[in-house]
Amino acid sequence: MSPHVTPHVAIAREPEQHLAVLRLSNPKRRNAISATMWAEIAAFADQVEADPAVRVVLLTSAPGFFSAGADISDFASARSGAGNAASYDDLVEETCRKVEAIPQPVLCLLEGPCYGAGASLAASCDLRLATAETVFCVPAARLGLGYDMRGIERFRRVFGPAATAALLFTANPVPAAAALGSGAVHQLVPAETAEVDARALCARIASNAPLTIRAAKEALRALAGDDATSREAAVAAGARADASADYREGRAAFAEKRAPVFRGS
Repeated sequence: MSPHVTPHVAIAREPEQHLAVLRLSNPKRRNAISATMWAEIAAFADQVEADPAVRVVLLTSAPGFFSAGADISDFASARSGAGNAASYDDLVEETCRKVEAIPQPVLCLLEGPCYGAGASLAASCDLRLATAETVFCVPAARLGLGYDMRGIERFRRVFGPAATAALLFTANPVPAAAALGSGAVHQLVPAETAEVDARALCARIASNAPLTIRAAKEALRALAGDDATSREAAVAAGARADASADYREGRAAFAEKRAPVFRGS
């Protein structure tokens, strides 16, 4: 594995595992996400969407703090005044939507606190694994910042309406165990084996039929909205899986009592 490192974002492809990894790496600022990092995350999302070798994406960070949120050093220049704040919100929202639009499953491993815009990024992923040390916090009410309504809607979908209201009104941390109870976190993992456990789940997903998983993700996305075009695309994706060589391989492997080898075609 030879990662390509960009400023504070490390990206690695692991073709033998069908895995792409993005790691926030800004430890001096507790992995706070700068405007440059948001752009790098968006570019990564575009790249993996077009990469047929990637079956699963893992989004994580340098250990200790998943993310302190948006990098406050950007605030004076990029978020001063209503116009700049709106532009910055658009950058965050566009990036989160690109992550949501990745057709492969996206897992987020949270090792430590997850604040503000970092929580928006985590909520853009399909599944979240967390350690006991993880907490979610949206401190906008302590900063006097108007939190973007699109981000609030993302929290509402992941955490539920009441938990989102508490998250925003109190600005209090929400422990990972509580997020597990609401379904916002898929699994709690021990800190000492967190990445090993996350990679094991990635490998399990990568061993399944890619076209089936892509069709399922497209269907879930369509069902979350009310867009006839998205629903038609989801139906077509399911039909492609039904007509695939992988489906024939799956049937043959079942009959022969062996593990299937799926090729994504």
